[in-house]
Amino acid sequence: MQHAVGSPLPPPHQPGHGWSPAAHHPGAQGAPQGSAPHQGPAPVPPPPSAPGFAPPGPAAPAPQHGGYGPPAPESTGHVPLPPGGPVAMPSAPPATTAPDPASTTLAVLLIGPAGAGKTSVAKYWADHRRVPTAHISLDDVREWVRSGFADPQSGWNDHSEAQYRLARRTCGFAARNFLANGISCILDDAVFPDRPVVGLGGWKRHVGPGLLPVVLLPGLEIVLERNAERSGNRRLTDEEVARIHGRMAGWYGSGLPIIDNSQLDVPQTAQLLDEVLARSIASPPPW
Repeated sequence: MQHAVGSPLPPPHQPGHGWSPAAHHPGAQGAPQGSAPHQGPAPVPPPPSAPGFAPPGPAAPAPQHGGYGPPAPESTGHVPLPPGGPVAMPSAPPATTAPDPASTTLAVLLIGPAGAGKTSVAKYWADHRRVPTAHISLDDVREWVRSGFADPQSGWNDHSEAQYRLARRTCGFAARNFLANGISCILDDAVFPDRPVVGLGGWKRHVGPGLLPVVLLPGLEIVLERNAERSGNRRLTDEEVARIHGRMAGWYGSGLPIIDNSQLDVPQTAQLLDEVLARSIASPPPW
């Protein structure tokens, strides 16, 4: 294709440039009245397309960076999550099949004295489920407080109890948010049966009536042996362990399911926990 000598070559057509003869010859628009517009060379039409060739369509507009206004739909940003509410009791599947807790979204509270193996069993149980599951340990959350931590070993007082209540409420909020987004939870705590308002009743208020409590209560000699393997502020004196274990015996006759894991390892205890939870889903314990 040839052009007249001295005439400008037409630039390639690009989206957003809007090239036209009028754009390059201001006399075509905005000329004073009575003056003849400048006559430039007529644009040369493009050559005909070869057989079987389709001209490309208009290119997509270039992305705008640094502009104002809402982001593009495909851009990343805030992901809304369902708010956590009180956890309802899990509905039992049809009576034709036994409940399968391994594939059900659950909220479980594992109760037991220090050295009962609550944390080990809870972690193993959470690790081996077929649905997403979180482990929330009350002791871990209590120790989020670094400076000013009220260690119960130094005496149970208003400060240690306030931090305990705050940690339990934080665990409850976390459990409700996980469950609202389809993630099961297992919590562990040394809840005493003779303090229903502060203990089991508090968990029920913070998580919801769908919380399934299970007591893990091995023999005293097993608890003492496991406690001796601990270190730091989680190791208690033998006298304190014996006193806590004696108070935990009050769970017998409470109606809550109790697992004596004195002769069971962690995988065996987790398997028995699934069996207990299947019965709890089918017939929730009164609490």
